[in-house]
Amino acid sequence: MEKFSRRNWFLLLLFGMIGQIAWSVENMFFGTFVYESFKDYNLADGGLGTVTLMVQLSGIVATVVTLIAGTLSDKLGNRRSFISIGYIIWGVTVALFGCLTPEILGSILSKPATQLVTLSLVLFVVGDCVMTLFGSTANDAAFNAWVTDNTKPSYRGYVESVLSILPLLGLLIVAGGIGILTGAFGYTPVFVGLGVLITACGVMGVFMFKDAPTVEKSGGFRDIVYGFRPSVIKKHLPFYATLLSVALFGIAMQTFMSYLIIYMKYCLDFSDLEYSAVFAVAIIAGAVVNLYLGKLSDKTSKSKLLYFAAIILSVGLFGMYFASMVPVENKVALLILFGIAGFVMICGNIFSTALNGSIMRDNTPAEAVGKMQGVRMFASVLIPMLVGPAIGNALNQRFGSGAQLEGNDVLTAATAPAREIFLAGAIISLLALLAIPLIRMAEERTKKSEKAE
Repeated sequence: MEKFSRRNWFLLLLFGMIGQIAWSVENMFFGTFVYESFKDYNLADGGLGTVTLMVQLSGIVATVVTLIAGTLSDKLGNRRSFISIGYIIWGVTVALFGCLTPEILGSILSKPATQLVTLSLVLFVVGDCVMTLFGSTANDAAFNAWVTDNTKPSYRGYVESVLSILPLLGLLIVAGGIGILTGAFGYTPVFVGLGVLITACGVMGVFMFKDAPTVEKSGGFRDIVYGFRPSVIKKHLPFYATLLSVALFGIAMQTFMSYLIIYMKYCLDFSDLEYSAVFAVAIIAGAVVNLYLGKLSDKTSKSKLLYFAAIILSVGLFGMYFASMVPVENKVALLILFGIAGFVMICGNIFSTALNGSIMRDNTPAEAVGKMQGVRMFASVLIPMLVGPAIGNALNQRFGSGAQLEGNDVLTAATAPAREIFLAGAIISLLALLAIPLIRMAEERTKKSEKAE
């Protein structure tokens, strides 16, 4: 049986891990960074509206860029340059993002405080989009295409299960280590340090990455719309049916993910150490469980296992909703119950991500791997990041409480996230059950067509 080489394992783990750390910082701490940067300025929504806009525009940029960069990587027959150079510039943009606060801008520009706040809000949104441009080129388009190029169906489920754990390990490092570091040193030094690490990784990639022998120059820019052609959709129905499942699972997660740390800190009164501990236990346990589940997926029907994954995710989110009702005075009980529910949620998230990812890779046409990455992004990023945060923010504005944020001199009030974001995520994850029969029907139709040929 063909195997994934040690060199490829090293590159997958290193670049996958660094990439997921960067995405986790963007998804969780950029929002928290923005929220806390304006705690002294009495914004009506405390910055939650800006956080939502950042996530939504970032999703649009990520999808468009992946379409273009994926198509270009096919046209040039090159993944390695896009990965390496993309990571180098990606790190620079992450470092610069940490320098966009009103205080830092005020030390450079002589403007009234109100203008500095407005400028900072605009630069946060623009800066996040620029960072996403290079991150999506390097990671979403080129790195994901490279993984597909270098794996085979016989062991892809296991590779995908490892790959799907990396976002959670990234989350563990970010919510744990970086959460504690930002509490000790502030956001700017931490973001600069992370940027240097990402750039160093890109420099290493220049010397280590090799494209798969099967990668050849193919297509042109007119192939940006390749994945949306009716003939392509008809030929690869299981891939497109899986996109619906990916979108629903993604919406469920994005409904609460950008607000999760804000909720834990300002609604559940968790310290940096406490929420880091909750993440650590839940993620480590979830990763161990899903390594076994990943091997299991190579031995049975991946689409059948999606039913199991959807139920696990929903149970975990319902658990987080009910656990958050425990009074903050009962801190031990709150930590334990929220941690257990978080563990269940994480298991469902990792498992569903691995299964959906493996099904899509199994059904990605070998001659158009780069072109299909942008199509994948519509379901995995664009739709979830537009719809999920919109739902979450609407619930926050409707049900969110007033949180007291400690400023330099005074306590200021701001809208805090609502526990209903977990309830909405649980309901949406159950809706993903409706997509699974479509995947199975598409798989059966494809098998019959292949036999007929």
